[in-house]
Amino acid sequence: MNKHHYVAILAGGIGSRFWPKSRAAFPKQFLDILQTGKTLIQQTFERYARFIPVDNIYVVTSNEYASLVKEQLPDMNENNILAEPSRKNTAPCVAFISYKLLEKDPESQIIIAPSDHIVMEPEAFEKAALKGLQFAKHMKALVTLGIKPTYPNTGYGYIQHEIMPVADQIFKVKTFTEKPNLELAKTFLASGDFLWNAGVFMWSSKDLVKAFELYEPEMSELFNAEKHHFNTREENHSLERIYPQCKNISIDYAIMEKANNVYVIPSSFGWSDLGTWNSAYDNLEKDYLGNAVAGGNVMIIDATKCMVSAPEHKLLLLQGMDDFIIIDTEDILLICKKEKEQQIKDYVAEVKRNKGDIYQ
Repeated sequence: MNKHHYVAILAGGIGSRFWPKSRAAFPKQFLDILQTGKTLIQQTFERYARFIPVDNIYVVTSNEYASLVKEQLPDMNENNILAEPSRKNTAPCVAFISYKLLEKDPESQIIIAPSDHIVMEPEAFEKAALKGLQFAKHMKALVTLGIKPTYPNTGYGYIQHEIMPVADQIFKVKTFTEKPNLELAKTFLASGDFLWNAGVFMWSSKDLVKAFELYEPEMSELFNAEKHHFNTREENHSLERIYPQCKNISIDYAIMEKANNVYVIPSSFGWSDLGTWNSAYDNLEKDYLGNAVAGGNVMIIDATKCMVSAPEHKLLLLQGMDDFIIIDTEDILLICKKEKEQQIKDYVAEVKRNKGDIYQ
């Protein structure tokens, strides 16, 4: 293992598209959505512990989830659980970990990692990640992993790359595109030069800090003014001064779409971002009628291609439904057509307007 290799696992999201299983007080990264015996953040930690020193693994989360991280990752260095004072999307937290590690280790290289993704082939993932770190170091590049698309998914972002590689299976990025409509997604798939955006980034701390200085100078000034407090007892107080002044923006918009030294590695390692109930359906075993069931006390009669999740102690009997999402919890029952899954986030907002925060 390389002592200059670090990973920052981002674990501050709410996961509203997995409502009602994922709730504001206990979001999806802390759940065992696929009933593997381990939560998503535990699987993520173990994936990186294969090739990153455990003391170099950080989790960036919100204040309210720091205790959950500590509980679910007892082998982690407690000082490596970094709590944000407020949610400001991914650019501020990526800036924070980059400035922090640059102060600690000028040779540091970082992998920015979502906490809630599935990787079925960890060895292939490790190979791609190490390849990205090596290229980032030697070329002073910002590197991302792109997933070879298998169908026109409208729930993922896309990365377009140049046709000719600059190194073995490494390509310069041309464009980033947010979630497209179906017709555009079909066009992307047919073109052969678009990949799904996995949201996994690799770079040297010093190169990312330079990118912030160039493309987000206001945010850069905020972190530069406080960086001498990072890795000290004053760090949390510094963040409380910085975060209210940071804009709410993703690292994709802030840096990746603007920089001219961004490269992508087309990859295939059994990846899913597990962002919706349909992605859970895709990753669960199905019965002979195509139903995916998470729950040991579910009975299905004449129903097909449904995604079903229910508490172990509760009997759920399902009859005559096709292509539905049925999620039963202690206090909420969701029944939703699978084709409407992208609207679940909107339904949660509607619940909040009508019922307040009790079901969030």
